[in-house]
Amino acid sequence: MSRESSKIKESLASWSDIRQLLRGGERGQLVPVVIPKDRRGYAWLGLLLLALYLAGTAALGGGALRPLAGAASLVVLLVAAVWLWRRAIVEIEEGTTGVRSRWGAISGNLAPGRHYLWLPWDRVDAVVDTSTEIPYTAPIIACPTAENVPLKSIEFFLKFRIVDPVAFVRTIGAGNFDLVLSSAVQDAIRQRGRRVTTERAYDLRGSDVGDMQEALNRQLGRYGVRVTGANIPDVQLPDTYQQHLATREKVAKELSAYEREWELTRKRRIDTLLMEIERAKKTRDARLVEVRAAQNTARKDVARMLEEQETEAQRVRWEIEARGRAELTAAENEAKGLRRLAASYRDNRAVLQYELARRRLDVGAKLAEHAPTPLVIRTSQGGDPASALLLAQLLPRLGLGNPPA
Repeated sequence: MSRESSKIKESLASWSDIRQLLRGGERGQLVPVVIPKDRRGYAWLGLLLLALYLAGTAALGGGALRPLAGAASLVVLLVAAVWLWRRAIVEIEEGTTGVRSRWGAISGNLAPGRHYLWLPWDRVDAVVDTSTEIPYTAPIIACPTAENVPLKSIEFFLKFRIVDPVAFVRTIGAGNFDLVLSSAVQDAIRQRGRRVTTERAYDLRGSDVGDMQEALNRQLGRYGVRVTGANIPDVQLPDTYQQHLATREKVAKELSAYEREWELTRKRRIDTLLMEIERAKKTRDARLVEVRAAQNTARKDVARMLEEQETEAQRVRWEIEARGRAELTAAENEAKGLRRLAASYRDNRAVLQYELARRRLDVGAKLAEHAPTPLVIRTSQGGDPASALLLAQLLPRLGLGNPPA
């Protein structure tokens, strides 16, 4: 752990060295404020007087010296003007702020960029870094705890930024601010150390220091400074107490090892019992499954037997019902047939009689057509009957009967 505390100072430097000092510091020290050297000087006044002298010579002289003196006067006057213009330029770097003064009194700020200070009594008193969060480390030696045991050291780290350069330069300055900041940090750390016991001293590392940051902001706010972050990165206990803690830690480690071993043994035994319980549960579940399977099988057999008996009874009932329905249907059909036959006989009787009459007429007609034609033979009264019979037999043979149809 670093035992050196950060140092804050202000430096006097030329304009070309300001950036390096603000960014890198000087010999390991922080330089948030640089006082620039005034580079303007009064050389331009000598050139101005020389130009006036040459102008007077050109005005009062004569001959060839007059135009030469006039030209030299213009050249010297131009050089003096350029000299004054170049020396009046002030360039403030981005992220910094210039503190402007007039006749030695601070009159305001100069924003980053190029500015022109034409009057010799206007100058830049300081260039302040207002954008960088400046880190500051402050190790506190022999900080007592609640039991009045002096801690070996406590390292406190913070970051701050200058938010009001005019208030910072006017009220305190960089050198005095280093003393004020160091004193405020030590006081805050000692107050925090008094609130913890020696056993809990290591808890200070990385703990919340928001209250300390607020207290520092209240103290440093009037100087135009704001603390943006703080923490305690390291705490060192006394050597004897460290040995005591090492012994306690060793005992604690052995106790922890025994506890872990016992915990493993207990867990192993518990796991064994749990495995046996699970095995018993699986055996019980298997037997329950077998019993349930037997029950299901018995239920299925009983259900199947009942279903078969019910099916057989249903079949017999259906056969009886079907046989009865068939006989009933046959009787009904037979009755219907007889009724229809009777109706048919009754309905067809007239038709049959008509058909019989018509057939009789047809037979009579056919018989009439093929009946022999009567031949009347007139004989004398008292003729021979034998001759008439003989004649009746001979006529058909002779074709004298009815002609064929």
